[in-house]
Amino acid sequence: MSITVTLPDGKPLELPDGATGADAAAAIGPGLARAALAIEVSHPEAGEEGEVRDLARALPDGARVSIITAKSGEKALELIRHDAAHVLAAAVMDLYDGVKISIGPAIAEGFYYDFEFPDGTAVSEADFPRIEERMREHIKAAETFQRRDVSPAEARERFVAERQDYKVELIDDLVASADPAHPLKTVSLYTNGPFTDLCRGPHAPTTQTVSAFKLGSVAGAYWRGDSDRTMLTRIYGTAFFSKKELAEHEERLEQARARDHRKLGRELDLFMFSELSPGSPFWKPAGLAIWNALSELWRSENRRRGYREVKTPILFDVELFKQSGHWDTYRDHMYFTDVEDRPMGLKPMNCPAHIQIYKDARRSYRDLPIRYSEAGLVHRHEPSGTLHGLMRVRHITQDDAHIFCTEEQVQQEVVQCLRFGFFLYELFGFEPRLELSTRPEKRIGSEEMWDRAEGALAGALEAEGLNYELNPGDGAFYGPKIDLHMTDSIGRSWQLGTVQLDYSMPERFDLLYTGADNGEHRPVMIHRALMGSFERFIGILIEHYAGEFPVWLAPVQAIVLPVSDRFNDYAASVRDRLLDEQARVELDDRNESIGRKIREAELRKIPYMLVVGEREAGEGTVAVRTHGAAGERGGGEGEGVSVEQFSERLLGELYSSALKPRKSSERHA
Repeated sequence: MSITVTLPDGKPLELPDGATGADAAAAIGPGLARAALAIEVSHPEAGEEGEVRDLARALPDGARVSIITAKSGEKALELIRHDAAHVLAAAVMDLYDGVKISIGPAIAEGFYYDFEFPDGTAVSEADFPRIEERMREHIKAAETFQRRDVSPAEARERFVAERQDYKVELIDDLVASADPAHPLKTVSLYTNGPFTDLCRGPHAPTTQTVSAFKLGSVAGAYWRGDSDRTMLTRIYGTAFFSKKELAEHEERLEQARARDHRKLGRELDLFMFSELSPGSPFWKPAGLAIWNALSELWRSENRRRGYREVKTPILFDVELFKQSGHWDTYRDHMYFTDVEDRPMGLKPMNCPAHIQIYKDARRSYRDLPIRYSEAGLVHRHEPSGTLHGLMRVRHITQDDAHIFCTEEQVQQEVVQCLRFGFFLYELFGFEPRLELSTRPEKRIGSEEMWDRAEGALAGALEAEGLNYELNPGDGAFYGPKIDLHMTDSIGRSWQLGTVQLDYSMPERFDLLYTGADNGEHRPVMIHRALMGSFERFIGILIEHYAGEFPVWLAPVQAIVLPVSDRFNDYAASVRDRLLDEQARVELDDRNESIGRKIREAELRKIPYMLVVGEREAGEGTVAVRTHGAAGERGGGEGEGVSVEQFSERLLGELYSSALKPRKSSERHA
């Protein structure tokens, strides 16, 4: 008896019946057998995605297989980080009697494990060296990860005896959620050394693959995210295949800490938060200057592309959200009130409001496409534990737009949205990566509608010759979407823009237009946001630039620094002339030394410092010092220029970037 599997290059590999992933690796070659960590198994002809399995598991006949090694990228990293989570749990159980364990997954940057420590026991980062030393003992022992499939009853009995209540609850939930026609017969347990966990796997052959790891932080986490349940202690860590990779990761973290927008926001006096309005930023003058610069860019570029700006209320009758479908998806994250016994809610999205404007008049095919834009204020109740500076807030201002168009106009409108996005991102040095997100499990609309919408978005991407990745199941509940991801200056990925195609809401709200045949037709709706939200986008920009904003975006573009009180009047006249040119300029006429004024302007990261003294007052000039982004453009330190020359330079900096007028042929690019 034998089985046949297919290798990545399409070649068949014949193996004895019952052969494992380890057997497959050995049959290919001894080098691969030594390097193998796991194996990916799939049946593409049946539409099955790849499943990563332990090397010790038997292979199914007819499968396509691929050996996972340290060179397999994210799949390999996810594997050893999961291994590291188990090693962490084993070490903690060694060191703390009576600890209860819950879950420990691999995550994007590493892993974590959640614990309930006995009363009176508190774990902090000061305990990490001791825990890490015990983890190294488990790793050095090269403990085998052994999988055993047992009945739920046997597993439950084991964890009841060990007083591991969270594992018991997980088993009970697995049994309860199983299809009654196909009851759960087995669950898998993994053992390394003295530690056994309830786990789906997979794992590498031994703990020795966790060669470079580090614990990072401690946080509180409610069991299952429920604030009514026990607060657990979450220990975060990360793992890599080499100490060099770990060191590079630590360097990136250090850069991220230095760039943290919350830290820079305080230092540059951009914004603040208050417990009187949790999750809602208060913008100070410097921060609002950045907001306004982005708003001017957003407004002018929307106008160039044929969008008409609208403004809609934030409070609506809840029936609107029931009709739109947001009620079923967002009501647990909405804020409600009663107005004269009428249930009302703060909008979580702008689209139902824009639909009301469309419906306010009869529409003809000659009117389409109609493009509405709004810096729309929405509210969503994010749990307090998830709030994170500007990145996760409850009071959200979306750079929103909705396009109503004919079926024939869809592709061109989607392409124009993408081109608009590319233009914006180029201003900030972002290179977009595109994802096509398809129908989620929880959705509205027919399968035929989803087929048509997904096909239209894919067609637009392919017609434009754009590379994209498929992200199955991550579309909006009403339609598929193209998401635009960026990588910032220290290599972190952010999802910013989205272009969503919607056939469902026009149906739900009975939107119509009169066609060339005088018949009634249904428009298509495109939802489009390119920055995502002003709050989060500014947070990302603060970290991307480390507070060193380009001149056009800087809260204060120039500051005039008189060397003594005798030159305050001349300094004020320089400031006033630049203010007349719409520059954001300040005057520091305090009775302080020029050295201190310069140091404080440097700390504020002001691009230009204009020093004026006797010579400058006599010649009508300023001595230009540069900082940050302005310095990269070649301004000489202490360089003397006339006020007019500096004004022209400053205007050139502004118009050479976001606000530069373009030829009409470029306006829709």
